[in-house]
Amino acid sequence: MATEDASKPSQSGDVQLVKVDGSGFTRVGRRPGLWKYLKQVWDFRHFIVFDSKSRIAGESSDDSLGRVWMVLNPILQGAAYFLVFGIMLDTSRGIDNFIAYLIIGVFMYRFTASTITAGSKAISGNHALVTAFNFPRMTLPIAINVREMMRHTTTYITMFALILLIPPLEPITWKWLLFFPIVALQFLFNLGLSMILARIVADWNDFTHIITFATRIWMYLSAVFYSTDRFADMPLVLNLMYANPLFNVLDMTRDILLYDTFPEPMRWIVLGSWTLGVLVIGTIIFWQGEEKYGRER
Repeated sequence: MATEDASKPSQSGDVQLVKVDGSGFTRVGRRPGLWKYLKQVWDFRHFIVFDSKSRIAGESSDDSLGRVWMVLNPILQGAAYFLVFGIMLDTSRGIDNFIAYLIIGVFMYRFTASTITAGSKAISGNHALVTAFNFPRMTLPIAINVREMMRHTTTYITMFALILLIPPLEPITWKWLLFFPIVALQFLFNLGLSMILARIVADWNDFTHIITFATRIWMYLSAVFYSTDRFADMPLVLNLMYANPLFNVLDMTRDILLYDTFPEPMRWIVLGSWTLGVLVIGTIIFWQGEEKYGRER
């Protein structure tokens, strides 16, 4: 705050002394405390929703089919997996309703894979925005996760339709309502992992290539197109798979949509623990890098 003694105006044009009180000033780009930072993020909630909707509206604007590709892409990918793994490699043996089993695996896996891949570039892909404006950067990975959730709403509706239309038909039961808390946990897990990866990629952009490779390996380790029964005599492999959060998402979803059973309590515990841990760690790690994101490299 600047104060000036104006009681004796200068008549001769002499330079007047101005006293400056800098106690209320803060360094530009200074990282606020965690709780204050989270409050700032909450204040930007309308921007997050607007940004998510506007980017979805702009997607595929140059394609003749537009948003139809949101549905066609997972269907075509699932068809390719069915041909290669279900028919050629015969991974479908022993799995009841393998087509629906595969559809759930592909659709649910794509939500996590596409979200964390896009979320990892939240800072590096918006460098001009980050350096030009002062706002809590955490809004960027959150907006990406919200956008992917909105995009996959149509995808999930398609998944339900395919399960109900492709024989053998699966009946709708009230257990299908458990799909919502499962997706909510998956969304929060994706968000936490996105923030961790965004911080890493902001410092080391080459890590994006590792993420692409890792998500593909993760798919092969999550029983997207095969049953865990083939590892019945390999308890170590089974335990490692049961600790895989993405496998738990797929297994729980199949339980309620295909087999009309409640997911095992341990599935909820494992997925919930992963979600809470990754979300808390991701929030802290991303917040700690707040001062670095707007700097020129």
